Amino acid sequence: MSFKNFKVVEKLIFGRGSFNQLDEVLAAQRKSADDFVVFVVDDVHRGKPLEGRIPLKAQDLLLWVNVDDEPTTEQVDGLTAEVQAFNGKLPVSVIGLGGGSTMDLAKAVSLMLTNPGGSAMYQGWDLIKNPAVHHVGIPTVSGTGAEASRTAVLCGPERKLGLNSDYTVFDQIIMDSELIDGVPTDQWFYTGMDCYIHCVESLEGTFLNEFARAYAEKAMDLCREVYLGDHPEKDDKLMMASFMGGMSIAYSQVGACHAVSYGLSYVLGYHHGIGNCIAFDVLDEFYPEGVAEFRQMLKKHNITLPKNICKDLPDDTIAAMVKVTKSMGPLWANVYGEGWQEKVTDEMLTALFRRI
Repeated sequence: MSFKNFKVVEKLIFGRGSFNQLDEVLAAQRKSADDFVVFVVDDVHRGKPLEGRIPLKAQDLLLWVNVDDEPTTEQVDGLTAEVQAFNGKLPVSVIGLGGGSTMDLAKAVSLMLTNPGGSAMYQGWDLIKNPAVHHVGIPTVSGTGAEASRTAVLCGPERKLGLNSDYTVFDQIIMDSELIDGVPTDQWFYTGMDCYIHCVESLEGTFLNEFARAYAEKAMDLCREVYLGDHPEKDDKLMMASFMGGMSIAYSQVGACHAVSYGLSYVLGYHHGIGNCIAFDVLDEFYPEGVAEFRQMLKKHNITLPKNICKDLPDDTIAAMVKVTKSMGPLWANVYGEGWQEKVTDEMLTALFRRI
């Protein structure tokens, strides 16, 4: 029997104020005076105090990115072209500063600088051939687990699917919980629920093992302290929950909610966090206890989810969502095990989407 040999983040700094060590981290990568770094930064921070704290040198490139919509392969290819046009040689590091979408863009750019062709070619599992440029993840919103994961999730010409590879994993992450203070409540909730749902899907899945269970159970406990208990150290706890939730699926997999959410996001444009929440709210038959607790969290934080968004959509729109959702084989295997194809039918998925 062969066991999965997966890569984890090699270096990690955790602690309030640890963002200040970024310059020191990058100094270790800069070997000559003209070595440059690329900063991929969520444009929500433009003109804010964090912009002035970015350790930008004269020769570096700062790319502001807008993630109001889900990141796309086209966006990645455009950013990669900007870096290539900026300097004839490779950067010594690519920094992703923002939420999961921004970190995924940074991961994808670091990969596409060393792999030929467009990023859509690499949507799938282990298609990346060459190691990425050194890359660093710094979350300013917590929940997605992007800082810990081996994927960069992108909407491509055919579907929403990640660049899943060992080369995708960050070389370094900096987890400074001061950076997530002040995130708007809706975004804080939806992104944090991505972590909670990771844990439910991991713990209820057929791929479950003690490695995944250990991380998922602790991450779920932390989510409960944050979203049901309003713990005074909630930012620190959510940041660790996000990381551990990401680690829990490294040796297992997500499940039905993420599969359905990918369909919602790709066709209707919902962001990953809210897409997960909308999907999870109708998945009682899959995760009854998790959905019930999730609804307690919704109520506590006065979050109102969109309802009946798919009820009256044209059949071809529903069919497009079904196609994307049905293509998530590893996720459905985690739900049903072998033979999942017999249970995940167009009819079943169509009925599920019509309830959303």
